[in-house]
Amino acid sequence: MNKTSIAVFAVLAVFFFAVYRTAFAGGENAPPSRSDRVVKTDAEWKQQLTAEQYRILRDKGTERAFTGKYWDSKEPGVYVCAACGLELFHSDQKFDSGTGWPSWFKPIADDRIDEHSDVSYGMIRTEVTCARCGGHLGHVFNDGPKPTGMRYCINGNVLEKKPVPGAKAEEKHE
Repeated sequence: MNKTSIAVFAVLAVFFFAVYRTAFAGGENAPPSRSDRVVKTDAEWKQQLTAEQYRILRDKGTERAFTGKYWDSKEPGVYVCAACGLELFHSDQKFDSGTGWPSWFKPIADDRIDEHSDVSYGMIRTEVTCARCGGHLGHVFNDGPKPTGMRYCINGNVLEKKPVPGAKAEEKHE
């Protein structure tokens, strides 16, 4: 290949990547899909969230495995977004994935999360964001247990857990 062909190929690759990212990932700043969405400035988020929560929720970071809140929690409860309080996951759907992050086989309801294509770091993954505030929660994979076969691998530091009186203890899902 000559230099011109390489340059044309590179430009086309960047163009198609940008189109793909916009079409399938909703764009970098796509608003949450809910009508009750929470929109704040970066300054407002920084004031409300801890530095770690801001890094994960707003800058799409991740916590180190086996260090975040709730990765090994077995207590019943409802897990809510630390940024906006939307109920996202229930302990009845939580399972030990062995990854070091809290994992669920489904959210409380499909309208609680949004999914976006994530091609960062040379990987193709599906990012999970809070449907109310757009905060990055983690990723979903299709290697989870029955009944859904999905594994919502979520950063525990961006969740808060509300106890549920009378809720049954977690069951292990294989």
